[in-house]
Amino acid sequence: MNYPLIERISTTIVDLPTIRPHKLAMHTMQQQTLVIIRLRCSDGIEGVGESTTIGGLAYGNESPESIKQNIDRYFAPMLVGLDASNINSAMQRLDKVIKGNTFAKSGIESALLDAQGKRLGLPVSELLGGRVRDSLEVAWTLASGDTARDIAEAEQMLDQRRHRIFKLKIGANEVAHDLRHVIAIKQALGERASVRVDVNQYWDESQAIRACQVLGDNGIDLIEQPISRINRAGQVRLNQRSPAPIMADESIESVEDAFSLAADGAASVFALKIAKNGGPRAVLRTAQIAEAAGIALYGGTMLEGSIGTLASAHAFITLNALTWHTELFGPLLLTEEIVVEAPVYRDFALHVPRTPGLGLTLDEERLAFFSRR
Repeated sequence: MNYPLIERISTTIVDLPTIRPHKLAMHTMQQQTLVIIRLRCSDGIEGVGESTTIGGLAYGNESPESIKQNIDRYFAPMLVGLDASNINSAMQRLDKVIKGNTFAKSGIESALLDAQGKRLGLPVSELLGGRVRDSLEVAWTLASGDTARDIAEAEQMLDQRRHRIFKLKIGANEVAHDLRHVIAIKQALGERASVRVDVNQYWDESQAIRACQVLGDNGIDLIEQPISRINRAGQVRLNQRSPAPIMADESIESVEDAFSLAADGAASVFALKIAKNGGPRAVLRTAQIAEAAGIALYGGTMLEGSIGTLASAHAFITLNALTWHTELFGPLLLTEEIVVEAPVYRDFALHVPRTPGLGLTLDEERLAFFSRR
């Protein structure tokens, strides 16, 4: 039997403008940078993947430039000539030889899945076990930092039936200032919306003990990564004391991290990110650990563009329960697209295509226009 072989892997860095500055605790985004991966196979099929991180090296250990360089220099020579239809074997080979680099690995795995889905005429979700839903409710991050502006933006999203879950990025300001900001927004929206916060590790444990109590008492539904991922004992104590559920995000940098967190009881919710785990298949292993431990799930994002967003979505729609829904709004933050048909958002949800592969086609002209020279 002749297997399709991986013939060529190419990477392109793409810089896309955003609808507004997006303020995070560690960085303010003025644009988003994607690494687009194209995996060409001997049967003429091309798989497409995406590796995206936030703010250069402000968030993690990989940057767009390092992702491109490492795929070109190390990943591609190792993969060319392998059976393109055996995703398991290809990813095991990468994991054996290349440590870490989960963002790069995620893009490669997504491209392999996209190619295999096109080859078999199946959506990626069916390669991952089969979808149990066709859409995912999507949260929106209010990140202007201005209370009145954030409230107005949330009201607009509710009126348009685009989002009714809102996450606030806090931590960079004084704790008292952030608490006033969050509580004012929750009071304005009331029971019409779920309001959550993401602290991105910016509090120490003493600040978090009081702040989590105040947030929980004022109707905030979920608190994401309030203290350093390194302070595991503190995370356990906080998870036991906080009236609002604590979600682990930066604490999960691998499937092994997820097991350790679950064993310690360090969080009651896990944020699932394909980039942090090494791909759609890898993130489902983290989900299985969480489900076995009775930990709730949330579909996270690295603010990927359409390709990375749908790679995540195809994994998430196979899960039995996503108690806290998702935040796959990355494409909505961008003013430009590099795919022919953008993902469909309506009635508070992202609708996941049933067409083969990820369900996307690159717009070659737009891709060339926004590619970094």
